Amino acid sequence: MTRTTDSLMSGGASFGTQRVADILEQELHRTIDEWIALVEKEPDLLHIRLNFDERAGHLPKLLHDVIARLRLHRGAKAKISAAASRHGELRRKQGYTPAMVVDESRILQVCIFSALHRNERRVIFSKLLPDVVTIADEVDAQLKQQVLCFLST
Repeated sequence: MTRTTDSLMSGGASFGTQRVADILEQELHRTIDEWIALVEKEPDLLHIRLNFDERAGHLPKLLHDVIARLRLHRGAKAKISAAASRHGELRRKQGYTPAMVVDESRILQVCIFSALHRNERRVIFSKLLPDVVTIADEVDAQLKQQVLCFLST
């Protein structure tokens, strides 16, 4: 066994030094680039022709909301994402279907978790799983808000 494996198996708390929120903040642009690359492989999403800003302009705000949620004290009530509300309304105007909005959100989670995987040696391991749960909850809450606003009016 390696020293890292020995440490983890013997109850060592962590092999990284950074919180998930900090890593996601540092990986913001790369995560967006990965997201756009994956979206461009989805034929259903490409039926709607958009430039980079129209397609991905909402992501910095949504990702900042995820990062802010990660920095809240455990159990603190998160605010409803205004960026998610605007995004749902925008996608309706752009001709998306609800299923397309869900696909974008699914791809966002994949990209966030890929960013964490790329940086796994930097992550404070003891914080990783609780933060993954928070990320999934926040992205799903954003998706709910997007769909509610998409379907309104």
